[in-house]
Amino acid sequence: MNRVVITGYGVVSPIGNDPEAFLSSLKEGKNGIGPITKFDAADTGVHVAGEVKDFPLEKYFTKKDTKRMEMFSIYGIHASLDAMEMAALKAENINADRFGVIVGSGIGGLPTIQDQVTRMNAKGPQRVSPMFVPLSIVNMVSGNISMRVGAKGISYSPVTACATGTNAIGEAYRNIKHGYSDVILAGGSEATICEIGIAGFASLTALSKEEDPNKASVPFDKDRNGFVMGEGAGVLVLESLEHAKARGANILGEVVGYGSTSDAYHMTAPNPDGSGAGKAIKLALEEAAITPDQVGYINAHGTSTPTNDGAEATAIQYGLGAGYMNTYVSSTKSMTGHLLGAAGGVEAVATLLALQHQFIPPNINVTEQDPNIELNVVKNESIDATFDYALSDSLGFGGHNAVILMKKWEEEA
Repeated sequence: MNRVVITGYGVVSPIGNDPEAFLSSLKEGKNGIGPITKFDAADTGVHVAGEVKDFPLEKYFTKKDTKRMEMFSIYGIHASLDAMEMAALKAENINADRFGVIVGSGIGGLPTIQDQVTRMNAKGPQRVSPMFVPLSIVNMVSGNISMRVGAKGISYSPVTACATGTNAIGEAYRNIKHGYSDVILAGGSEATICEIGIAGFASLTALSKEEDPNKASVPFDKDRNGFVMGEGAGVLVLESLEHAKARGANILGEVVGYGSTSDAYHMTAPNPDGSGAGKAIKLALEEAAITPDQVGYINAHGTSTPTNDGAEATAIQYGLGAGYMNTYVSSTKSMTGHLLGAAGGVEAVATLLALQHQFIPPNINVTEQDPNIELNVVKNESIDATFDYALSDSLGFGGHNAVILMKKWEEEA
């Protein structure tokens, strides 16, 4: 079996579009949530979102690219190219047939679907764009990344709603661990802040209708009332330890465990007994052959919905056992909002940075932790901590649970 290490990452997010800005925002507890600007959201009853700001399109793209790719593909490519740059990874110097891409999206090109259905209804089916399907289908994020970087190995896009990014990283980890690939770009990308996206989740009563950005995404707070839509991408460069060492790569961290389960319970609600996600935590720990007390931090799914946060707390207790209060917990969705299929990718980057720099990102804007949620939540300000292992967990509509376990990288003696 191969050990699997992380040698680069890229991120597009509401709190920063490059490694330096993202790390600084995590440490400072920056709130990336603000008024919706992408469309007039007044009729939806939803006021705020975690929009990507000042996206440097010109770094890797031309205006023509935006006509041939939806933003979820563009975000995914941007994060992938930044990750490769950090990893000093050049496609021409590696075996392209063993270089893969596993980057998913929860919904894909929803703005294009909205625009083209509107056009069809107004002007007839003959006026639907020939680019409608290539722009909107979910798999095009991995397809476009593969074409851009010349990766000819495995290329696919898992779709497990809000667990997508974490499943993508976990599946890439297993693929390399078992020897099928040398290098894989893995993570998630999403760009669904549009009228139909906001309206759809609002009609489920899943979104917060708070107007104050500092009161909207408040995971684990007693007054939480729904999640805030976010957008962006997070991509890791995963490679076998042998491959990384052979090319003299700078190793940032190691993936040592993965767990994936199904609640088999409800379309949108997690199982309140926490067993589904709790078992995924146990599976990740078992694969790494560590005990629960060795986990220093959990980057929680923490959506700020009444149903999720309570069930997730129960899942963490189930997964870690009696000593669960010894593990720090926070949800970086308090800063970014919920990036749906990209959440696991961006949160994997946050978890990696926490391990690298030995700090716990804060769960900002908590006024009073829900007394029914027994977790060691790090509230409002980051703290320094010493720990070797960290978990990132994601839960998706349909009962999907995914957990990855990372280890701090230290050169072996």
